[in-house]
Amino acid sequence: MNAAKVFVVDDDESVRAAVSSLIRSVGLRVETFVCAQDFLDQARHEGPCCAVLDVRMPGMSGLELQRELTRRGAAMPLIFITGHGDIAMSVGAMKAGAIEFLPKPFKDEDLLRAIEEAHERDAAAGVQRAERDAVRARYATLTAREKEVMALTIKGMLNKQIAIDLGIAETTIKVHRHNLMLKMQADSLPALVRMAALLA
Repeated sequence: MNAAKVFVVDDDESVRAAVSSLIRSVGLRVETFVCAQDFLDQARHEGPCCAVLDVRMPGMSGLELQRELTRRGAAMPLIFITGHGDIAMSVGAMKAGAIEFLPKPFKDEDLLRAIEEAHERDAAAGVQRAERDAVRARYATLTAREKEVMALTIKGMLNKQIAIDLGIAETTIKVHRHNLMLKMQADSLPALVRMAALLA
């Protein structure tokens, strides 16, 4: 957990200072930003991390920042803090994937609990991202024919059916299938199907 980082985005200097101090007190790294645009320009998503965002800020609001991160595909667990929140706003943020929506003043333990949950979720997502990247890299080593055979194999077609579909000998299909299983590092058909799901 020591490598975990928290980004704090709030235009109120006193809030940034208080939240940063709390986060550092439990041994986490913290970076602060005065506005959403600074965060977008400078923050780097490396290792488990999350962001604590004020909802209302000059320029881009916290909710607009959430939408922009989604648009960029920059998934990161978000925790909102606000002195002016309402139920509709909090429901919208949570539906869009926010971990928590805390009204000011909030309890220290509530924020720390949300940060812990956010880091756990981000670490799990990081493992999934690494697995997906590894599968994509292996898939890129397949020949065009091996990709065709894989696509038909995961549909549950037998070698004989694939041979007829592609108009080539069944023995050739067996060779392609053997090679693609080796390249994909799949030890079974269910494993290959799971990998294919990661490619989608």
